[in-house]
Amino acid sequence: MPPPADDPLVQPDPWDALRAHTSARIAIGRVGGSLPSAEVLRFGLAHARARDAVHHPLNGADLATRLRTAGFRVAQVRSQAPDRQTYLLRPDLGRRLHDDDRDALLAAPPAPELAFVLADGLSTFAVERHALPLLEAMRERFTTDWAATPVVMVDQGRVAVGDDIGEALQARMVVVLVGERPGLTSPDSLGIYFTYQPRTGRMDSERNCISNVRPEGLPVDAAADKLSHMLRQSLTLQLSGVGLKDDSEAPEVLKASATVDVANAAPSQRPLP
Repeated sequence: MPPPADDPLVQPDPWDALRAHTSARIAIGRVGGSLPSAEVLRFGLAHARARDAVHHPLNGADLATRLRTAGFRVAQVRSQAPDRQTYLLRPDLGRRLHDDDRDALLAAPPAPELAFVLADGLSTFAVERHALPLLEAMRERFTTDWAATPVVMVDQGRVAVGDDIGEALQARMVVVLVGERPGLTSPDSLGIYFTYQPRTGRMDSERNCISNVRPEGLPVDAAADKLSHMLRQSLTLQLSGVGLKDDSEAPEVLKASATVDVANAAPSQRPLP
């Protein structure tokens, strides 16, 4: 039981008000030369959650069922990493699509414009919790042939595997949703990476990133707003990467987006907001 609030031995912590505004580990206090027991326990719990995020297997069957129920065209493939241990020790294998699955995608109907890739990455929790809500939010904001747009789930996948997948599906744009490396306060952070004209061998400088998608970071709706705006920019300018800048929060863009109707425009003909 905690001591009563009026206990004269209990001194108020002046950092309490500041800690209420952040999940960062600030002002954790000390007892002599050590941390308070409560902080040691909180650190252990946070570390355990981060480890679980990395090692917890993705429930691909459940996620695929939820995606199909929501009306998405789903395919399931593998990277060249055969298991989680290999995936963690050999990042290069997680970046390449398994040869058998490449052949299957080459034989599948091509993507009309976009291909979405869901990769477990370093946090399966992120993909399980946030990928479907983000796709549904994008469907409300971005006009394309969603019934034919493939959503490809990759077992043991990293960001660059999207280049192999996008190339096999002949997509103009590939968008990879991947679990980011977990932090001690963010075990379920989702990253978004997109690449114009994906092909094997694309460099990281040729893709763009929107990170920290989670309720405590960048909420799903805000991430979908930013992503849909940047995809329209990318398709219009026919590029991605360092040459494409995020101006989605510029005052003139916010004003234009409230007045320009692009709902009936062909995706490749949509003007920049």
